[in-house]
Amino acid sequence: MLDAAIASGNENEVATIVKYARAADPASGDAVLRVANEWRTVQAKDRETRIVRAGWTSLWTGRAEIGGFVTTGNSETAGVTGILDLTREGLEWRHKIRGQADFQRSLGITTREHYLAAYEPNWKVDSRKYVYGALQYESDRFLGYTDRFSASAGAGYSAVQTSALTLNLELGPAFRHTDFTDATTESSIAARGNVDLDWKLTSGLTLRQDASAYLQRYNSTVSSTTAMAARLLGPLSAQLSYTVQYESMPPIGRVSTDTTSRASLVYTF
Repeated sequence: MLDAAIASGNENEVATIVKYARAADPASGDAVLRVANEWRTVQAKDRETRIVRAGWTSLWTGRAEIGGFVTTGNSETAGVTGILDLTREGLEWRHKIRGQADFQRSLGITTREHYLAAYEPNWKVDSRKYVYGALQYESDRFLGYTDRFSASAGAGYSAVQTSALTLNLELGPAFRHTDFTDATTESSIAARGNVDLDWKLTSGLTLRQDASAYLQRYNSTVSSTTAMAARLLGPLSAQLSYTVQYESMPPIGRVSTDTTSRASLVYTF
């Protein structure tokens, strides 16, 4: 049974066989454990070799999302949304890229237009601790700004790392420059915090909770996205999500809080 599990390359099956073999017969179970550990060592070395030899265009994983949304707050509309998340895991570095676009045009008038592009490199100190950098651009005139540039660097920590649950925390200083729709500008030092939680409730149901905050003297921003994805077929899932974004000092005529509810299809690769 162990040979069959090793041949399949399934770590969970190997671990299960080792567990029950050691419980049934500790003497032979220890031998089974040694064989399993030798296989894990070979697997780890093979993985390192593949990563070292891989080119920049290899090793990328991610998710593409497309769907619709409804909004409340500064605008009450329905429209389309597209999101692309990419991650490249190396031995010492992790690279994350994110792009997002929400757009609605009704009767020749644009009523919703939000764009975001972000890049975050992580240098891994060890299996849990890392140092991050973060660059982000946003545009959302319905939230009161035409352009916003953010840069941050700080420390990250993977507080939970299991097959079912991951929790990453980040904290560091930041700098933000914002061009508001009322023709004013603001450049300020800020504190940035980020929480990223992924919880696999069942084999086909996943909960994600992402929250971030830029806290500064003038206009602070806090955003949160809660998403529930249910697998439909293979890499394709259906997802419902709810986003709240709060601006502490929006331009005159704008409200502080916007919400976005999305229903979308997600392709994971």
